[in-house]
Amino acid sequence: MLPPVSRQTPAGLLADRRTSLLPPSLHPDVNPYRHPMKILTLNGSLRARSSNGAVLRSALALTDATSATADIAALPHFHPDQDAEGATPPAPVAALRRTVADADAVLIVSPEYAHGVPGVLKNALDWLVSSADLLDKPTAVLTASPSPTGAAYAHGQLRETLRTMSAAVIPDACRDFTAIGPKTDPATGTVTDPATLQDLRTALTALTTAAATPNTRSTASRSSPS
Repeated sequence: MLPPVSRQTPAGLLADRRTSLLPPSLHPDVNPYRHPMKILTLNGSLRARSSNGAVLRSALALTDATSATADIAALPHFHPDQDAEGATPPAPVAALRRTVADADAVLIVSPEYAHGVPGVLKNALDWLVSSADLLDKPTAVLTASPSPTGAAYAHGQLRETLRTMSAAVIPDACRDFTAIGPKTDPATGTVTDPATLQDLRTALTALTTAAATPNTRSTASRSSPS
């Protein structure tokens, strides 16, 4: 018996072919996003020429997603009375919550200060605790330190805080980079070490894949720091 003749129009055939050429994470049956993927970044270092800034710039250069960096330095100190039910949050806080809610994924980059998370970054997270904007949001944590032992304390604290906030922390998108200084170029403010760049590529791929696959979020959000 002869196979049935396709009644699909040439335009439909062309559309099917274009779809078949897409990588799996961007296939319309997998990826529900019809707009360019948006990543919101939070940088725990305020230094203009920080190594964590170099990590962030290099990471974003490895993805086609659009990105924006939250101005966490503009946030007031967390105040419970301004965060109570019915209270109007300060304008910078409201702006942060809107950008988090509008993002498809969140990328957090941070150094370590005195075996802990920088205060400016923890302050930003404190303002997000009572909102649901990070709930099941695919989130990556990248920490970097000039120390040969890395920023392990800050890394673990950030992942535990985010897990408690029910963010969908993606384990494969998290990295702690040790001895980061020689791996960056101060003149360009970027990472130059090939192994570190490959690690960043792997992490960003894991983050964007998770953001494009919503049914993986609830599982990731339950993951404990490794």
